[in-house]
Amino acid sequence: MEDFRDADLSNQRWEGRHFEQADFTDADMRGLVTKGCTFDHCDFTRVDLGESKHATSAFRSCTFERTNLMHSEFRGCSLLGATFHECRFRPWQVTDTDLTLASLGAANFRALTLAGLRFREANLTGADLRECDLSGSDLTGARLMEAKLSDADLRGARMDANGLRQATLTGAKVDIDMAIAFAAAHGLQVGD
Repeated sequence: MEDFRDADLSNQRWEGRHFEQADFTDADMRGLVTKGCTFDHCDFTRVDLGESKHATSAFRSCTFERTNLMHSEFRGCSLLGATFHECRFRPWQVTDTDLTLASLGAANFRALTLAGLRFREANLTGADLRECDLSGSDLTGARLMEAKLSDADLRGARMDANGLRQATLTGAKVDIDMAIAFAAAHGLQVGD
């Protein structure tokens, strides 16, 4: 366990570093650049990660509470099992990143590009995903109760029957496969 509470870690460059159960509460990590770093069970409560850049880094089972992630970038990262509560995301650039089992309830992602991300079994209850580009994303098993996906791009995305029934999908763009799955999830008999 390492204590980085209230530390000024802004504009640093970290490569291949490993942190386990580190406490970064209230740290200034604005502009931090990480590459190939791992953070296991770390606490990022009230941390300023604005304008930070992360490539192939893992934030496994980490806590992000009231964390500033505005203008940050995550490329090829893992946020497996991470918990996000009352965080500021917009704008947020995330590509080729795994958010499996992440808790993102009530998060505001409106109009963000989240294409191709893995949200398997993630908690997206009450999340605002309106106008998001979720094309090619994997939402299999995600909890989408009261999630707002109106006008989202879901072409090529994967979503199970529960998600198709739970989320608000008015005006969403879907491909034929999802349209058929949506119809079946709502009790329609498709075909002959």
